[in-house]
Amino acid sequence: MDGRTTEKAAKPTLTPAQRKKRQAKRNAILRAVVQTVFFFSMPGAFVAGFSGAKSLARAIGAGQPLSWTGFTAALAVLCVFTILFGRFFCGYVCAFGSLGDLVWRLSGLVQTGLLRRKKRLRLPERFTPWGQKLKYVVLAGLLLLSALGLEGRVNSFSPWSVFSFFMALRFDLSGYWAGFAVLLLIVIGMAFKERFFCQFLCPMGAIFSLLPLPPFASLRRDPENCIPRCQACRMKCPVDIKLEPDGFRNGECIGCERCADVCPRSNLTRWDRRLLHGGAASVLIRAGLFFALGVWLGLCRFL
Repeated sequence: MDGRTTEKAAKPTLTPAQRKKRQAKRNAILRAVVQTVFFFSMPGAFVAGFSGAKSLARAIGAGQPLSWTGFTAALAVLCVFTILFGRFFCGYVCAFGSLGDLVWRLSGLVQTGLLRRKKRLRLPERFTPWGQKLKYVVLAGLLLLSALGLEGRVNSFSPWSVFSFFMALRFDLSGYWAGFAVLLLIVIGMAFKERFFCQFLCPMGAIFSLLPLPPFASLRRDPENCIPRCQACRMKCPVDIKLEPDGFRNGECIGCERCADVCPRSNLTRWDRRLLHGGAASVLIRAGLFFALGVWLGLCRFL
């Protein structure tokens, strides 16, 4: 008994910084697990949601009444979920986003490991604010083509159609080689810019960033409680933003919550994180809720 007591007493006590680092690692593992589950169970969620937006544009362009379909239901659920919980879909559910995270990590391992580079090649940060505006052009262009009934002329260029083929283990790309080329270029971009597609080209990301998010739905930072010149949240952010109390550019936040995990003062929070006293429980509850909604919408490929 005395030996056990001595051994327990000799166990070093972690500092607050060490506990924070350990918790951040656990949250990163949890996020990877959640992303993997959704990547294989609901790879078509992105396509279903944006198909709803295109179907609405087609109806408006043709002067037809708007109809409630499975695609418009998927779009509505994604938008309502985002309004309540921020862009959880982007940070944890979207297969394209998860693919981008995987490519970014592999690129880092290749550059710093195999190629022995001390500093990895990446797209300069100064291009990010301008590049993030491109997705609104993509959104407007695709919706306009749908409204004019011209969508079919560009289907062969669709990278997400090719991605869907691959996820269904279909490798016959007849008629979609242009889409494969676009997908390949996107993957190359993912290797040199974290969340390349999400930041610069994703039309659903553009829709989410335009939603009128209530103050309680997004992560908030109190600058008065920040450590002077800390910048931990900004350096960890994959989309190069620093959450501001006035909400400026906060719509670009993809909801990965890595900033909250590394904040030394736990100064970034949202209503569900405050209610549940942490991020892990919040992630699991949101993931469970979204999975249930996905099953209800018929998005789960296994159920």
